[in-house]
Amino acid sequence: MTSKAEVKDGLWETVKTVVYALLIAGIFRTLLFQPFWIPSGSMKDTLLIGDFLFVNKFAYGYSQYSCPFSLCTFIDGRWVSSEPERGDVVVFRHPVNGTDFIKRLIGLPGDRIQMRDGILYLNGEEVQTEPDGTFDEVMAPQGPQRLTPRCANGPVGQGGTCSKEKFIETLPNGVSHSILNIGMGPNDNTPVYTVPEGHYFFMGDNRDNSTDSRVDQLARGVGMVPAENLIGRADRVIFSAAGRSLFFFWTWRADRFFEEIV
Repeated sequence: MTSKAEVKDGLWETVKTVVYALLIAGIFRTLLFQPFWIPSGSMKDTLLIGDFLFVNKFAYGYSQYSCPFSLCTFIDGRWVSSEPERGDVVVFRHPVNGTDFIKRLIGLPGDRIQMRDGILYLNGEEVQTEPDGTFDEVMAPQGPQRLTPRCANGPVGQGGTCSKEKFIETLPNGVSHSILNIGMGPNDNTPVYTVPEGHYFFMGDNRDNSTDSRVDQLARGVGMVPAENLIGRADRVIFSAAGRSLFFFWTWRADRFFEEIV
Protein backbone atom coordinates (compact mmCIF):
# COMPACT_ATOMS: atom_id res chain seq x y z
CA MET A 1 0.00 0.00 0.00
CA THR A 2 1.34 3.42 -0.97
CA SER A 3 1.81 5.83 1.93
CA LYS A 4 0.89 9.52 1.90
CA ALA A 5 4.57 10.40 2.11
CA GLU A 6 5.33 8.34 -1.02
CA VAL A 7 2.45 9.99 -2.89
CA LYS A 8 3.70 13.42 -1.82
CA ASP A 9 7.24 12.60 -2.90
CA GLY A 10 5.98 11.33 -6.25
CA LEU A 11 4.01 14.51 -6.90
CA TRP A 12 7.02 16.64 -5.93
CA GLU A 13 9.25 14.72 -8.36
CA THR A 14 6.69 15.25 -11.12
CA VAL A 15 6.55 18.99 -10.42
CA LYS A 16 10.36 19.23 -10.44
CA THR A 17 10.53 17.34 -13.74
CA VAL A 18 8.02 19.70 -15.34
CA VAL A 19 9.82 22.78 -14.01
CA TYR A 20 13.21 21.53 -15.23
CA ALA A 21 11.73 20.73 -18.64
CA LEU A 22 10.24 24.23 -18.92
CA LEU A 23 13.54 25.81 -17.88
CA ILE A 24 15.48 23.79 -20.44
CA ALA A 25 12.93 24.64 -23.14
CA GLY A 26 13.10 28.33 -22.20
CA ILE A 27 16.89 28.38 -22.36
CA PHE A 28 16.84 26.48 -25.69
CA ARG A 29 14.34 28.94 -27.20
CA THR A 30 16.09 32.04 -25.80
CA LEU A 31 19.70 31.20 -26.60
CA LEU A 32 19.70 28.66 -29.42
CA PHE A 33 16.71 28.10 -31.70
CA GLN A 34 13.23 29.59 -32.04
CA PRO A 35 10.46 27.75 -33.91
CA PHE A 36 8.84 29.66 -36.76
CA TRP A 37 5.88 28.69 -38.95
CA ILE A 38 5.53 30.31 -42.39
CA PRO A 39 2.04 31.90 -42.51
CA SER A 40 2.10 33.68 -45.88
CA GLY A 41 3.46 33.43 -49.40
CA SER A 42 5.77 36.47 -49.35
CA MET A 43 8.91 34.28 -49.51
CA LYS A 44 7.81 31.82 -52.22
CA ASP A 45 9.29 29.78 -53.68
CA THR A 46 12.14 29.74 -51.14
CA LEU A 47 9.64 29.22 -48.32
CA LEU A 48 6.09 27.93 -48.72
CA ILE A 49 3.03 28.44 -46.55
CA GLY A 50 3.16 25.65 -43.96
CA ASP A 51 6.95 25.34 -43.80
CA PHE A 52 8.21 24.90 -40.23
CA LEU A 53 11.74 25.87 -39.29
CA PHE A 54 14.01 26.67 -36.38
CA VAL A 55 15.65 30.10 -36.35
CA ASN A 56 19.35 30.15 -35.46
CA LYS A 57 19.38 32.78 -32.69
CA PHE A 58 23.10 32.81 -31.94
CA ALA A 59 23.95 33.69 -35.57
CA TYR A 60 23.71 37.44 -34.87
CA GLY A 61 23.90 37.61 -31.08
CA TYR A 62 21.13 38.64 -28.71
CA SER A 63 18.86 41.60 -28.08
CA GLN A 64 15.74 42.29 -26.02
CA TYR A 65 13.75 40.48 -28.74
CA SER A 66 15.68 37.25 -28.24
CA CYS A 67 13.61 36.33 -25.20
CA PRO A 68 10.00 35.14 -25.50
CA PHE A 69 7.57 38.07 -25.25
CA SER A 70 10.56 40.49 -25.53
CA LEU A 71 11.33 39.98 -21.83
CA CYS A 72 15.07 40.65 -22.17
CA THR A 73 14.59 44.39 -21.65
CA PHE A 74 17.87 44.49 -19.71
CA ILE A 75 19.81 44.00 -22.97
CA ASP A 76 20.85 47.32 -24.48
CA GLY A 77 21.48 46.95 -28.21
CA ARG A 78 22.97 43.53 -29.01
CA TRP A 79 25.17 41.15 -27.02
CA VAL A 80 27.76 38.88 -28.65
CA SER A 81 26.83 40.56 -31.91
CA SER A 82 27.76 39.22 -35.36
CA GLU A 83 26.99 41.03 -38.59
CA PRO A 84 24.43 39.42 -40.92
CA GLU A 85 25.39 38.83 -44.53
CA ARG A 86 23.60 40.10 -47.61
CA GLY A 87 21.28 37.35 -48.85
CA ASP A 88 20.58 35.83 -45.41
CA VAL A 89 16.97 34.83 -44.75
CA VAL A 90 16.25 36.54 -41.44
CA VAL A 91 13.49 36.55 -38.83
CA PHE A 92 13.11 39.96 -37.21
CA ARG A 93 10.66 41.88 -35.07
CA HIS A 94 8.49 44.17 -37.21
CA PRO A 95 9.31 47.77 -36.17
CA VAL A 96 5.66 48.84 -36.34
CA ASN A 97 3.27 46.03 -35.43
CA GLY A 98 5.57 43.97 -33.18
CA THR A 99 5.06 40.64 -34.97
CA ASP A 100 7.87 38.37 -36.18
CA PHE A 101 8.55 38.66 -39.92
CA ILE A 102 10.81 36.65 -42.23
CA LYS A 103 12.43 38.23 -45.30
CA ARG A 104 15.72 38.23 -47.21
CA LEU A 105 18.41 40.75 -46.25
CA ILE A 106 19.12 42.91 -49.30
CA GLY A 107 20.56 46.18 -48.00
CA LEU A 108 23.36 46.79 -45.48
CA PRO A 109 24.09 50.10 -43.71
CA GLY A 110 25.10 52.73 -46.26
CA ASP A 111 23.64 50.89 -49.28
CA ARG A 112 21.50 52.66 -51.85
CA ILE A 113 18.61 50.51 -53.09
CA GLN A 114 16.07 51.08 -55.83
CA MET A 115 13.60 49.10 -57.92
CA ARG A 116 13.27 50.06 -61.59
CA ASP A 117 10.71 48.23 -63.71
CA GLY A 118 10.89 45.28 -61.32
CA ILE A 119 14.70 45.08 -61.39
CA LEU A 120 16.76 45.54 -58.23
CA TYR A 121 19.58 48.10 -58.24
CA LEU A 122 22.21 48.17 -55.50
CA ASN A 123 24.42 51.23 -55.20
CA GLY A 124 23.52 52.23 -58.74
CA GLU A 125 24.32 48.83 -60.30
CA GLU A 126 21.74 46.46 -61.73
CA VAL A 127 21.62 43.15 -59.85
CA GLN A 128 22.05 40.18 -62.19
CA THR A 129 18.98 38.03 -62.88
CA GLU A 130 18.48 35.03 -65.14
CA PRO A 131 15.14 33.51 -66.24
CA ASP A 132 14.43 30.18 -64.55
CA GLY A 133 11.10 29.07 -65.98
CA THR A 134 7.95 29.35 -63.89
CA PHE A 135 6.77 28.50 -60.40
CA ASP A 136 3.49 26.59 -60.68
CA GLU A 137 1.01 25.78 -57.93
CA VAL A 138 -2.64 24.80 -57.67
CA MET A 139 -5.13 27.63 -57.31
CA ALA A 140 -6.61 26.62 -53.97
CA PRO A 141 -6.75 27.94 -50.38
CA GLN A 142 -3.45 27.42 -48.57
CA GLY A 143 -2.56 26.99 -44.90
CA PRO A 144 -4.65 27.73 -41.79
CA GLN A 145 -5.52 31.21 -43.08
CA ARG A 146 -6.80 29.70 -46.37
CA LEU A 147 -4.91 32.24 -48.47
CA THR A 148 -5.18 31.96 -52.26
CA PRO A 149 -2.09 32.54 -54.40
CA ARG A 150 -1.67 35.41 -56.84
CA CYS A 151 -0.95 34.43 -60.43
CA ALA A 152 0.82 35.97 -63.42
CA ASN A 153 -1.51 34.00 -65.71
CA GLY A 154 -4.70 35.04 -63.94
CA PRO A 155 -7.58 34.87 -63.63
CA VAL A 156 -7.30 31.20 -62.74
CA GLY A 157 -10.23 29.10 -61.55
CA GLN A 158 -10.17 26.86 -58.48
CA GLY A 159 -8.05 23.79 -59.15
CA GLY A 160 -6.28 25.45 -62.09
CA THR A 161 -2.54 26.03 -62.46
CA CYS A 162 -1.36 29.33 -60.98
CA SER A 163 1.96 30.38 -62.52
CA LYS A 164 4.53 33.06 -61.76
CA GLU A 165 7.68 33.98 -63.64
CA LYS A 166 10.76 32.69 -61.86
CA PHE A 167 14.26 34.18 -61.93
CA ILE A 168 17.59 33.51 -60.25
CA GLU A 169 18.94 36.70 -58.69
CA THR A 170 22.63 36.93 -57.81
CA LEU A 171 23.60 39.54 -55.24
CA PRO A 172 26.98 41.33 -55.34
CA ASN A 173 28.49 38.97 -52.74
CA GLY A 174 27.69 35.95 -54.94
CA VAL A 175 24.57 34.74 -53.11
CA SER A 176 22.07 33.39 -55.67
CA HIS A 177 18.42 32.78 -54.87
CA SER A 178 15.04 32.42 -56.53
CA ILE A 179 12.63 35.33 -56.94
CA LEU A 180 9.11 35.41 -58.41
CA ASN A 181 7.38 37.97 -60.60
CA ILE A 182 3.62 38.36 -60.96
CA GLY A 183 3.51 41.62 -62.92
CA MET A 184 4.25 45.31 -62.57
CA GLY A 185 3.11 46.55 -59.18
CA PRO A 186 3.43 49.64 -56.97
CA ASN A 187 6.73 48.43 -55.47
CA ASP A 188 8.40 47.68 -58.83
CA ASN A 189 9.39 51.33 -59.29
CA THR A 190 10.64 53.10 -56.19
CA PRO A 191 12.74 56.04 -55.09
CA VAL A 192 16.32 55.42 -53.98
CA TYR A 193 16.43 54.16 -50.40
CA THR A 194 19.60 54.81 -48.39
CA VAL A 195 20.04 52.41 -45.47
CA PRO A 196 21.05 54.32 -42.32
CA GLU A 197 23.74 53.15 -39.93
CA GLY A 198 22.56 50.41 -37.60
CA HIS A 199 19.68 49.39 -39.89
CA TYR A 200 18.92 46.84 -42.62
CA PHE A 201 16.73 46.63 -45.73
CA PHE A 202 14.65 43.49 -46.34
CA MET A 203 12.64 42.17 -49.27
CA GLY A 204 10.48 39.13 -49.89
CA ASP A 205 11.46 36.70 -52.65
CA ASN A 206 7.86 36.79 -53.95
CA ARG A 207 8.50 40.38 -54.95
CA ASP A 208 4.98 41.40 -55.95
CA ASN A 209 3.36 39.79 -52.90
CA SER A 210 5.52 41.15 -50.08
CA THR A 211 5.07 44.09 -47.73
CA ASP A 212 8.71 44.74 -46.89
CA SER A 213 11.27 47.54 -46.56
CA ARG A 214 9.98 49.12 -49.77
CA VAL A 215 6.84 50.10 -47.84
CA ASP A 216 7.19 53.03 -45.44
CA GLN A 217 6.51 52.47 -41.76
CA LEU A 218 3.93 55.27 -41.87
CA ALA A 219 1.95 52.91 -44.13
CA ARG A 220 2.57 50.10 -41.61
CA GLY A 221 5.30 48.65 -43.80
CA VAL A 222 8.63 47.27 -42.62
CA GLY A 223 10.79 50.23 -43.62
CA MET A 224 14.33 50.22 -42.29
CA VAL A 225 14.81 47.55 -39.60
CA PRO A 226 17.03 48.41 -36.59
CA ALA A 227 19.83 45.94 -35.86
CA GLU A 228 18.39 45.18 -32.43
CA ASN A 229 15.21 43.85 -34.07
CA LEU A 230 17.04 40.91 -35.68
CA ILE A 231 16.08 37.62 -34.05
CA GLY A 232 17.99 35.03 -36.05
CA ARG A 233 18.85 33.37 -39.35
CA ALA A 234 16.70 30.74 -41.04
CA ASP A 235 18.96 27.95 -42.27
CA ARG A 236 16.80 24.89 -42.91
CA VAL A 237 13.16 23.81 -43.27
CA ILE A 238 12.52 21.09 -40.70
CA PHE A 239 8.96 20.11 -41.62
CA SER A 240 6.33 21.17 -44.14
CA ALA A 241 2.57 20.69 -44.43
CA ALA A 242 0.35 22.08 -47.18
CA GLY A 243 -2.97 21.67 -45.35
CA ARG A 244 -4.87 23.55 -42.67
CA SER A 245 -3.20 21.57 -39.89
CA LEU A 246 0.09 19.74 -39.43
CA PHE A 247 -2.02 16.77 -38.29
CA PHE A 248 -3.32 16.34 -41.85
CA PHE A 249 -0.52 13.90 -42.68
CA TRP A 250 -1.75 13.45 -46.25
CA THR A 251 -0.74 17.09 -46.93
CA TRP A 252 2.85 16.72 -45.69
CA ARG A 253 5.54 17.75 -48.17
CA ALA A 254 8.13 15.07 -47.45
CA ASP A 255 10.43 16.43 -50.15
CA ARG A 256 10.90 19.63 -48.10
CA PHE A 257 11.83 17.96 -44.80
CA PHE A 258 15.29 19.21 -43.68
CA GLU A 259 15.71 21.22 -46.88
CA GLU A 260 18.46 23.86 -46.77
CA ILE A 261 17.28 27.47 -47.18
CA VAL A 262 19.21 29.37 -49.88
